Amino acid sequence: MAIITNLFKKSPFGPIVEHAKKVHECLEMIRPLMEALIYENYELIHELQNKVSKLEYEADLIKHQIREDLPRRFFLPVDREELDGFLECQEKMADYAQDFAVILRIRQTKLHPHVQDKFFDLVDQMYQVSGSLLTAAVEIKNLAEASFGGAEARQVLSLIKGLGEEEWKADKLARSLSIDIYKLEGKIGTIDIIFYEKMLLKIGAIANEAENAGDFLRAMIVK
Repeated sequence: MAIITNLFKKSPFGPIVEHAKKVHECLEMIRPLMEALIYENYELIHELQNKVSKLEYEADLIKHQIREDLPRRFFLPVDREELDGFLECQEKMADYAQDFAVILRIRQTKLHPHVQDKFFDLVDQMYQVSGSLLTAAVEIKNLAEASFGGAEARQVLSLIKGLGEEEWKADKLARSLSIDIYKLEGKIGTIDIIFYEKMLLKIGAIANEAENAGDFLRAMIVK
């Protein structure tokens, strides 16, 4: 009887939704961090970095609990590898947000006015990708109850369909920003340029992982 009980343990999809929400809380810290950088408020950057670190740790706790509560013999309506892949992409998004905060924390870098607007454009576009993913992710629990089919599945697939285009827009903005950064050679220090590029790469990586997470979610639905 215990074996049967273990096979039908509580669904992991509710906690997966909570994990996605916690990851998004990490991402929501990026714009305040950028604003603090503009105003050269390095004390606030320190405080925000600590907050991101705490949120990332809380996301890790949820992720570990999901995996601990999911023995190999537990019946799932989706492929376990795709579920693990989705969680891993979400984990990377939170990690990159924390990395971004650390980059701003370890050096009192000043952001040149010439690239400020484009950095914020890139952040906003990253939020377009991650926000669409979150909207899709919170439907996982409902999808599981509907056996990953029906109107719920069609609605989520529609959301995921736009992720690729939104991530492509983020890539395009990142390339344009990178060009502008290197146009500053000779006007600002080389270390500043290196830090700008590090910031850019982390923001772009978040958008990329959001698209990857969407691909795993799509695979869960279409199989």
